[in-house]
Amino acid sequence: MASILSGLNPAQNAAVKQMRGPVLILAGAGTGKTRVITARIAYMLKQGVHPSKILAVTFTNKAAQEMRERVAGAVPEQAAKVVTVSTFHSMCVKILRESITCLGYKKNFTIYDQSDQVGLIRRIIVRKAAGDEKLEPKLAQSLISTAKNKGIPVSDKADSLIAEVYRAYQAELKQLNAVDFDDLMLLAVEILNVSPEARRLWRQRFEFMMVDEFQDTNSLQMELVQLLVRPETNNICVVGDDDQSIYGFRGAEITNILDFERFFPNPKVIKLEENYRSTNIILKLANSVIKNNVGRREKTLWSSKGEGEVPRLMGMPDEETEAEALVYEILEQRQEKKREWEDFAILFRMNTQSRLFEQALREQDIPYRILGGQSFFEKREVKDVLSYMSLFLNPDDDVSLLRVINNPPRGIGNTTIATATEYSIQKNCSIFEALRDKAYLGTLSTRARTAVRTFRDMVDTYCELAKSETLNYAAMTSQLLDDIGFMDYVRRNCRTPEEALAREQTVNDVMESMRSHRERSAASGGLRDFMDSVALRQEKEDRDDGERGWGVSLITMHAAKGLEFPVVYVSGIEQGVLPHSRSLEEGQIDEERRILYVALTRAMEQLTMTWCFTRTKWGQKQGCQLSCFVDEFEDGLFEEIDYEELVAKPASEEEVGDYFDQIRQMLSG
Repeated sequence: MASILSGLNPAQNAAVKQMRGPVLILAGAGTGKTRVITARIAYMLKQGVHPSKILAVTFTNKAAQEMRERVAGAVPEQAAKVVTVSTFHSMCVKILRESITCLGYKKNFTIYDQSDQVGLIRRIIVRKAAGDEKLEPKLAQSLISTAKNKGIPVSDKADSLIAEVYRAYQAELKQLNAVDFDDLMLLAVEILNVSPEARRLWRQRFEFMMVDEFQDTNSLQMELVQLLVRPETNNICVVGDDDQSIYGFRGAEITNILDFERFFPNPKVIKLEENYRSTNIILKLANSVIKNNVGRREKTLWSSKGEGEVPRLMGMPDEETEAEALVYEILEQRQEKKREWEDFAILFRMNTQSRLFEQALREQDIPYRILGGQSFFEKREVKDVLSYMSLFLNPDDDVSLLRVINNPPRGIGNTTIATATEYSIQKNCSIFEALRDKAYLGTLSTRARTAVRTFRDMVDTYCELAKSETLNYAAMTSQLLDDIGFMDYVRRNCRTPEEALAREQTVNDVMESMRSHRERSAASGGLRDFMDSVALRQEKEDRDDGERGWGVSLITMHAAKGLEFPVVYVSGIEQGVLPHSRSLEEGQIDEERRILYVALTRAMEQLTMTWCFTRTKWGQKQGCQLSCFVDEFEDGLFEEIDYEELVAKPASEEEVGDYFDQIRQMLSG
């Protein structure tokens, strides 16, 4: 017991020991919340709680994996395997796989990711739109996703094109025995609402529930939590920080944490305020800003790391100078203080700000990484291979079938595909069923009919194989790619040998991901389990796929949450950038203040904020104003510097001496 609690501060200790009833742990930035959650699970096990009765839920695959690893290091190996540590969406998949039949779906449903959704919506728009009506498929997908997450109608007019597309999209998804990523949560909540048996089953399964990053939950996730928690005990512990609630744009409801008592009466509220990341002066600066938000839960971060170096606010003539100055300073610090490139991060409010920083870093041959970018599983050749797998698991999946039916080409032309699609719509069946229909086959030429039958027989063969939970699906996929000549097809469509090698390696990486998933899955559900894990990687703004490579980090303030760096530059402290002009129009300034708070609290040792006197917008240089948030900084907590004055100032004898010392060191090295 002593080892579980050793090293915890009094507030952390109280949070670990408060096992029963509703508990709200207000965990400020850098206050060791993951350690508290891990210790809490270990403490429960020591108190005799069976590991199968514990459920811990968080948002991203990375956070869930980190929690699993921490738990595995703190409790016996067998117990760690039995504790359920899950993302919200993977928890919902478990509920759907077990209970979705009560909603009229089959258990072998397919999970559509964003590109699958856009493909289906595009086909629906073609059918539904009148000659003068225009609707971008990606916009329609975004509107539908927002509607599902926020529970708002896609249009005020029931007869509008988007409303019609929405209705057709939902109907076709169900007909295809498919769900999209947003449906995972919606349908899980619907199951638990309409089925008392399913609700009783899942409440019996878990006695204690914990939710991490609670400030990021939306109304649906809050409803899911309420449906899973046993009302007679209310053993629910949520961990979060309303000051770091920065995802309102994707449906996060800050009221879930601010009004927690409304959902679970009389909770024990515990504040974690000792910060283990930053120096005190950085925390004081962050506190001086965030205290201006109305209705927040009061907390004040402090650190035992000492006062530290005073943060700077630097005014720059323009954004080009801003980028060059920060990169020069990174070079200087690297030389003088022997820092690693990974010690530095440049944070910005908008993605468009990164271009000049990238350019300046490239010019100086400084390695850098952008946290974010295209997911591995969104690459074309990866999607092709995975579409075959989806089709073998669910031959009624039209989107996957249309992607692979002539990929590689197998003599099934566009006319055949179009007539099969039209026939399936008329007969209200899947395209694969249409390809089986003798009446439809009778409309084809002998050559086309032979090609369709060959394709259909191949799919049937692999569908039978895919049913086995003990299937070596990596070996099966490798055999498939050989059978259809997939790699030859990929190579033929590459412009250079280098591109061909890269794409071939990508396909090999798919095989490797299958092999490693099969090896590490204790109770493998076969190919289906692998495909579920792939689908769950598509979570919006999931930071897992961003953290590749090495070097100076270029990162948006939103993506920086949860990360820390010894040296942080926060760029664009200007009115219209931070706070963003849109947020000012929409009255969302409190969320912008939280975004700045998150940015400031990423810094461990040194913090520099920059702003520009002019910035190029729409091809024109425009004057900028310092952010209104600077007025909220308390005097004495930062140093204001004009970069032009700094450059014009003559160097002191000491600085000149230091400069020549550096030159001598470089020459002697």
